[in-house]
Amino acid sequence: MLLPEPVQRLIDALSRLPGIGPKTASRLAFFLLRSSDDLSLELSQSLQDLKASITYCQRCFNITTSGRLECEICASPERDSRVLCVVEEPLDVLALERTSGFQGQYHVLGGVLSPIQGVGPDDLKIRELIGRVRAGGIEEIILATNPSIEGDATAMYLRQQLGPLGVRVTRLARGLPVGGDLEYADPNTLLRALAGRQELS
Repeated sequence: MLLPEPVQRLIDALSRLPGIGPKTASRLAFFLLRSSDDLSLELSQSLQDLKASITYCQRCFNITTSGRLECEICASPERDSRVLCVVEEPLDVLALERTSGFQGQYHVLGGVLSPIQGVGPDDLKIRELIGRVRAGGIEEIILATNPSIEGDATAMYLRQQLGPLGVRVTRLARGLPVGGDLEYADPNTLLRALAGRQELS
């Protein structure tokens, strides 16, 4: 069945989003076609506002509202500027903030090292991170890259770069998820859980 060009263009555009294949894109397009004009207009306006009203914090490279030099976290006097958590993407900041357990500041790399995809140290915000540490006042760097080959390689590279600067460098603990069963855990997760075991107090 040949679709009208506007519908096909929308399906093609939605298919380019991560996690959305052609079937899901088709369902979304036809849902929007059936829905009220208000929803389509609101979605259209939100997409335009996203690009026009969002920029990156000049200090940590998290997202923030256009016109601001620093994001709310960097600008907050209540945050501990001595502890810096290094993450891959702004979504990681959101995940950590949901825990309400971290009161330090962040540094968003903008990805991970990936020679296969042509991403090297100069493509990430590593130079800026080292500049922040050299400026002084930071006592601990928490490396919170994802537990993947690229995330681990990035963490090791950062450890090598930050080690000579006299700052404490730590890595997020890894292990079994709460509510998980041992029988379903993969061997790497079990090994990391064993290596990271702690005293019961």
